[in-house]
Amino acid sequence: MRIAILEDDPDQLALLRRWITDDGHDVHAYVSGREAMKMAGRESFDLFMLDWQVPDVTGAEVLMWVRANVSKSVPVLFVTVRDSEQDIVFALEHGADDYMVKPVRRQELLARVHALLRRAYPSEEKKLLAFPPFEIDTQRNEVRKDGARVDLTPKEFELLSLLARNADRVLTHRTILKAVWGPNAVDQPEHLWVLMGQLRKKIEEDPASPRYLISEPWVGYRLATDPAP
Repeated sequence: MRIAILEDDPDQLALLRRWITDDGHDVHAYVSGREAMKMAGRESFDLFMLDWQVPDVTGAEVLMWVRANVSKSVPVLFVTVRDSEQDIVFALEHGADDYMVKPVRRQELLARVHALLRRAYPSEEKKLLAFPPFEIDTQRNEVRKDGARVDLTPKEFELLSLLARNADRVLTHRTILKAVWGPNAVDQPEHLWVLMGQLRKKIEEDPASPRYLISEPWVGYRLATDPAP
């Protein structure tokens, strides 16, 4: 999972980053609120971990901006020294999913992160991803459209299943490249363009005007589960 951490204290940031990275996640760290907002507008994240007191824009303002401009459902966890009931209530009422007061303990933090991710992305555990007229069996690596099997190459299947697990969410080019080809491919977007073209020919009725595999210019792609006619 891609996790964004907003924390301006170098020691605390290094600690949180190590804990989350060691847990197997892709961590992106920011020291100012404006920087976090700028990147959240460009790239997709699966969870935000926010400090409250950071330079230029507070964590609370970042929270409200994320909810208004990025996603109303992406998990947001506050990790902050602010411990007043008023602050906790404010954060939760404005869209935070959980709130921890520093100093935090490693196992408790990871347990809360795991719980937030499980609730937000239950499809990650599903073996069958369905959105009419498609069914994606991730156990058998099979795709069916209106009951008929669609023959895909392993990379085509990997790309489609990645988008389906994140249905209706925009995944950046960088995110897709790292997930499908590995971290060394992030500077080779032509691989993704070619693969997407091949996949559209097999999935879309009109590959030149796709209804399901949608491009978000200069950002990435998303899979539309309720496409326009």
